[in-house]
Amino acid sequence: MLRYENTINAQDTGLYEKQFLLLAERGDVEGVRKLLEIHKSTGAFNINCLDPLRRSALHIAIENDNIELIELLLDYNISTGDAILYAIVGENIEAVEMLLEHLEKIGKFTPETQGVEITAHSAFTCDITPIILAAHKNNYECIKLLLDKKATILHPHDIRCLCKECVQAKAEDSLCFSRSRINTYQALTSPSLICLSSKDPILYAFELSYELRRLSNIENEFRNEYQELSRKCQSFSVNMLEQVRGSKELEIVLNHTTNAWEEVTEKKSANFCQNLARLKLAIKLRQKDVGDCLTCKS
Repeated sequence: MLRYENTINAQDTGLYEKQFLLLAERGDVEGVRKLLEIHKSTGAFNINCLDPLRRSALHIAIENDNIELIELLLDYNISTGDAILYAIVGENIEAVEMLLEHLEKIGKFTPETQGVEITAHSAFTCDITPIILAAHKNNYECIKLLLDKKATILHPHDIRCLCKECVQAKAEDSLCFSRSRINTYQALTSPSLICLSSKDPILYAFELSYELRRLSNIENEFRNEYQELSRKCQSFSVNMLEQVRGSKELEIVLNHTTNAWEEVTEKKSANFCQNLARLKLAIKLRQKDVGDCLTCKS
């Protein structure tokens, strides 16, 4: 290891950083700790330095599943950047939990961005947040951790929305804008997210499937993607309904009513019982697979 002298030049700084990243790659926690102490007392090098693969020591520790090293680096306030996204990609639940606690502690966590910082070196686009990525992975544990911290996914505006934000995003890069919308919808169709965040998962899946089918007819460039997501919602509903056991459960499901049903049918009645409301809603929202499933069970 390098010895610190009174004068630190650029060459020494570069050597410190190479040594720091090498020790992180090797998982040498004590070696990293010694260099961090040098940094703390002298500022001899940048602890947020990157290797040729554009990885910081924190990224390396996450990739190597080195929890002890992650904890040490966070104690020395290394920049978290997009590290939590790497932890989610690797489905490293313990690292995700540690990073969330750290982001809360330093006041960076917000429900909208969840503390992630996308830079020019990041492999992720700026629309990807931890909960969106966790939903893409359909990782139940990660999603629950984030929802418990009040993380949110903002539902995309209507495709024809003329608000300032949408108009500006379309003008700057219409393709990026459309891709961002698809990324969000892909997250919203996550079965784990639907189960954890919706009071009525089946109804939510009905409505989302219908919305996605409508978008497939508007955004021709992404027709296939939207149709696939719509089918995914239908499959979720069918899988949920296939869990129904016994005539009593089936009766409850078939006749379940909501305000959404009244709005769709433009009817309001006090005699909704025993009228197959959920089946009729599935048909109204063109949920063919769901309708077939309910018909077979009835």
